[in-house]
Amino acid sequence: MKKGKFIVFEGLDGSGTSTQSQLLQNALLEKGEKVHLTCEPSSGPIGNMIRQAMQGRILFSKQDDEFDQQMAYLFAADRYDHLNNPVDGVLKLVNEGFYVISTRYFFSSLAYHVTDDDSSKLVERLNSDFPNPDLLIYLDNPVESSIKRLNSRTVLDKYEEENKLKIVSGNYQKIISEYNGEKLILSALDSKKNIHSEIVKKVESI
Repeated sequence: MKKGKFIVFEGLDGSGTSTQSQLLQNALLEKGEKVHLTCEPSSGPIGNMIRQAMQGRILFSKQDDEFDQQMAYLFAADRYDHLNNPVDGVLKLVNEGFYVISTRYFFSSLAYHVTDDDSSKLVERLNSDFPNPDLLIYLDNPVESSIKRLNSRTVLDKYEEENKLKIVSGNYQKIISEYNGEKLILSALDSKKNIHSEIVKKVESI
């Protein structure tokens, strides 16, 4: 059986990762490939807890001071389940020949949960054992553009505000530039059609 591929989309909120992951799914399905579209936080039990916490429906004991640290632990636990669960785990599906396309992976934790040296060491340690994807696709979007796109949403979570996104954007630039795995960096300001075309070409090349 042909082994599949694990493809990850990353970028600031509002950069178009969800749209492009769906377009890639459709393109691969049209070619007869097996495809599984997923995201992080996952749809598993820990992932659902994370979503509620980010929306303020679950309150932690020290919501403001330690939110990023608590999220880092929860995301790592959710990520482990996302990769390894025996029902629809990423690794299981890849071994069965699926293209698994995920919006967000450990790169997001390094971008969103790091504010200083201590938090960087914690997040790196929690995510050190997770495998690299076969392809990382980063949609580079200016903070101002992300804010403009997010303003159209009815509900924003704790990470979707300007000051936080500026920190996240700086973290992403460092992470992506230092990452040595297979990657594709595209401007999120380009047209959906052009972005999709470049993505398909890159996926075909791997």
